[in-house]
Amino acid sequence: MPKIQTVLSPMLLQLTNLTGKTVVVIDILRATSSMCVAFAHGAQRIKPVSTPQECITYAPQGFICAAERDGKPVEGFAIGNSPFSYMEPAIKGASIAITTTNGTQAIEMSKSASRIMIGSFLNKKALCKELIRQQQDVILLCSGWKNNYNLEDTLFAGAVAKELQDEFSIADDATIGAIDLYEVASRDLNSYIKKSSHAHRFITLGIEKDIAFCLQQDIYDLVPILENDFLILPESNLIASIT
Repeated sequence: MPKIQTVLSPMLLQLTNLTGKTVVVIDILRATSSMCVAFAHGAQRIKPVSTPQECITYAPQGFICAAERDGKPVEGFAIGNSPFSYMEPAIKGASIAITTTNGTQAIEMSKSASRIMIGSFLNKKALCKELIRQQQDVILLCSGWKNNYNLEDTLFAGAVAKELQDEFSIADDATIGAIDLYEVASRDLNSYIKKSSHAHRFITLGIEKDIAFCLQQDIYDLVPILENDFLILPESNLIASIT
């Protein structure tokens, strides 16, 4: 039986052997949620990069360049990290280069894994189905906030682990704790996540609607994966577009 493990911060990833394992990168508010939205609206591929300086170098190649820091769009970029930005008609068929405060950094740090997959509440059921199909050890990587622990990513890790616990053995206390936390929070997930520092940050920025959107469950039947440094949808996932 494959194992499932939770890494509560990218800074803890160095303690984990990624060889032969699938890493699910989690950044609920908002990078991995927005990536799922982009693919659901017809994006062709997404290039996650570490810095705005690197991101903008893709503009001459026709990429839509997106950059976010501290919850806000970076000046000079077409879009930031709001899921609503990835619903525009220009997204269909587009290549996107994106850098965010947390999620794209977590993807970069995971590249020694056998597979990297993108997880959010928006595609949770499809993600769990694919993980069961693959039958490979799984690491749920919480992107956190600037390498610190955060609440919303842990809750999602708990939701996935709870769904998989009959098919996977639980490898660590972090996963047990994440499941327990999700079981408490799931009674009113939106209210619980509003306790988080990131939610408070969003409310201050006037983007509270992004929280409610990102907490919707199972609205997209797709699982983005990283291949050759680009996020794509495998052929079996192409049924997912809502456009």
